[in-house]
Amino acid sequence: MSQNVMESRTWTSKVDVAEFEQLPKHLQALLKSAHHAADNAYAPYSQFQVGSAVQLSNGEVVQGSNQENMAYPSGMCGERVAVFAAGSQHPGVTMEAVAIVSPSQNAIADAFMPCGGCRQVLLEAERRQGTPIQILLQVRGEVVTMSESAANLMPFAFDAHGLGGETPAKIK
Repeated sequence: MSQNVMESRTWTSKVDVAEFEQLPKHLQALLKSAHHAADNAYAPYSQFQVGSAVQLSNGEVVQGSNQENMAYPSGMCGERVAVFAAGSQHPGVTMEAVAIVSPSQNAIADAFMPCGGCRQVLLEAERRQGTPIQILLQVRGEVVTMSESAANLMPFAFDAHGLGGETPAKIK
């Protein structure tokens, strides 16, 4: 590339939006499980409860909820709690879908997305297993935003090359 010519790169992402009733029954059940998980959120500081449920290929569903701590940032987001629990309790089992929900009144439906740390964790789990993880997002029972892959949520994710290492064969 010439020093006088600037190269431009564009990243685009696709998400689908659907009414709850339009979803297949197994995704409706996963969202309901995430809403149940949100009931267990410990969010006395932010008042922003988040629940998550991971659908595994063996049929198991693993739940997680955000757990805050007065000593920020010692808490943990709901989606990371669920993904880490799934990986710990069911090592080697593929994660097919992750539902992330919030019943909080201060959640904005069109802006409800995992934080950057959670996006990185979701993407790394996807890369590690070598198959996409479907992501579903819902606020207060409103429409569901869906992505067929965590990669859609994290355009400039860290990878092994960025750390000077090799990317495992499954991830390439």
